[in-house]
Amino acid sequence: MDLLALAQDPTVWVALFTLIVMEVVLGIDNLIFISILTNKLPEHQRERARRIGIGLALIMRLGLLATVAWIVQLTQPVVTILGNEFSWKDIILISGGLFLVWKATKEIHHAMDPVDHKDTMVGSAATVSYGGVIAQILLLDLVFSIDSIITAVGMTPHVPIMVIAVVVAVTVMLLAANPLANFIEKNPTIVMLALSFLMLIGTTLIAEGMGFHVPKGYVYAAMAFSALVELLNMVSRNARRKKA
Repeated sequence: MDLLALAQDPTVWVALFTLIVMEVVLGIDNLIFISILTNKLPEHQRERARRIGIGLALIMRLGLLATVAWIVQLTQPVVTILGNEFSWKDIILISGGLFLVWKATKEIHHAMDPVDHKDTMVGSAATVSYGGVIAQILLLDLVFSIDSIITAVGMTPHVPIMVIAVVVAVTVMLLAANPLANFIEKNPTIVMLALSFLMLIGTTLIAEGMGFHVPKGYVYAAMAFSALVELLNMVSRNARRKKA
């Protein structure tokens, strides 16, 4: 089907809108991780690192779209453990989920015990590496990109629609990166909430890789509710501060 025929099909427009929303929502996970990691860098390096991280996410997604046939094969079982079949997609999701849970746990431990600088997400302030941050962003970009593309393939068979949705979603990520990172940095309690989100997302990825379907709507509804409660707490604290 050519582009003109696609543009004249109303079902394609519905699929495009739905896919853009899904890709933006999935991109939030990626963006939270990028924001927390880049906030560990010196201030003059943060914006560049975010742009590189998000740019790599776009390149990776578009590259994977060019190999859709190969991506679909990732869902085929390749190994059986204790009677359970695992595909490459499952293995990647489990590995990425474990990585997220481990990193979030390390950072939460550091927040609870700031004297122990060995357990920070990317090392202590003195040893944090720009290259190390980019490498970790690249690793998680891969996990989120594969999840994103497989979701897209399941929603529409038209590659141009997938490309448009991915480009729009990554553009939204690029525009939201600095405001989100600055907001997280200025509100320490938000950092703990964001780390909790990463742990929840990591656990969800592990569950998905193990074959347990976790409805994304429930996960994001819980995250939205938690964010709303924290927002009310912030408003309450500011009101008390002004009154004092």
